[in-house]
Amino acid sequence: MRGIVKRFPGVLANDHVDFDLRAGEIHALLGENGAGKSTLMSVLAGLYKPEAGAIRVRGEPASFNSPRDAISRGLGMIHQHFTLVTSLTVTENILLGLDEPRFLMRLADYDQRMADMGQRFGLHVSPRAKVWQLSVGEQQRVEILKMLYRGVQVLIMDEPTAVLAPLEIEGLFTTLRAMAAEGKSIVFISHKLNEVVRIADRVTVLRKGRVTAAGLATSSTNQAELAKLMVGREVLFHIEKKPQPAGPWCWS
Repeated sequence: MRGIVKRFPGVLANDHVDFDLRAGEIHALLGENGAGKSTLMSVLAGLYKPEAGAIRVRGEPASFNSPRDAISRGLGMIHQHFTLVTSLTVTENILLGLDEPRFLMRLADYDQRMADMGQRFGLHVSPRAKVWQLSVGEQQRVEILKMLYRGVQVLIMDEPTAVLAPLEIEGLFTTLRAMAAEGKSIVFISHKLNEVVRIADRVTVLRKGRVTAAGLATSSTNQAELAKLMVGREVLFHIEKKPQPAGPWCWS
């Protein structure tokens, strides 16, 4: 992405932003709430049209009018709020909206395909389960399986850990690393410094719609430096306080 500009009434969300993504990497897009992270990736995923700038996919110019256009070029985005039909099964949700199969569906065969794909990437969920029966973490796995089944090579995840329990976060990180090992690329949108330094190979930082660091290797930085890039000033992670004497209202 080069020189991306996206405006909303009264807001310049992305101000000539550059962003590049390599094959087989996990690239964190870091910034405070309102920094323009989700907007930038919504442009890449075909949800928004930029006022200026250009996108190239594997060196070829790309222009997306819808998420379907982006998926056809191998780019898919998973949002914080899932788009699943709760009354349908896992397999039915994954197949929903596809051109194939058109007439005759052998659900048992597709159930097996979903189970095999889940096993491959550590996305364990029962293909026959109804979505309403699943935990939030399992529903997120279904969203990932939907994108993998559509053949995406670039997976954009918007604040994916916001809805997960700690154990589910570990499972997600295992899945993302497995995908990257197979050559897929992941954009990890977050404002959580500890998660970014753990999971990402590189990080791009946005502040007020502008890039303050582009493609910085996480191995060569730390949370304090990233926090400063996010907010524009030094951030205290620990505050030393002297012990205070117990007042007369305290008792043992």
